[in-house]
Amino acid sequence: QVQLVESGGGLVQPGGSLRLSCTASGIIFSFYDMGWYRQAPGKQRELVATITSGAITNYADSVKGRFTISRDNAKKTNYLQMNSLKPDDTAVYYCRAMRNRDYWGQGTQVTVSS
Repeated sequence: QVQLVESGGGLVQPGGSLRLSCTASGIIFSFYDMGWYRQAPGKQRELVATITSGAITNYADSVKGRFTISRDNAKKTNYLQMNSLKPDDTAVYYCRAMRNRDYWGQGTQVTVSS
């Protein structure tokens, strides 16, 4: 049974930082490309960042220079370090594992507000 469990969301003030984690079980983590996506109320789910099994990263233009995606294959965990957060970053953030099929986590809420 495959599980992706996100953690690290919460309420933060504009300009603050959060680090999201996504821990996988039931898959050979190192084989999978991993991604973070987000969905704000009333909007479609959108890509935030991805990291391939070879650690090549890709970012949405809206988060370049502020967010960093990384992975630790030994811990079966990938991370999203989010700095200089803005109110527009408020959303539910989802972890995704991608290979021959996709798996999604349950999401973690990030709220940026003063």
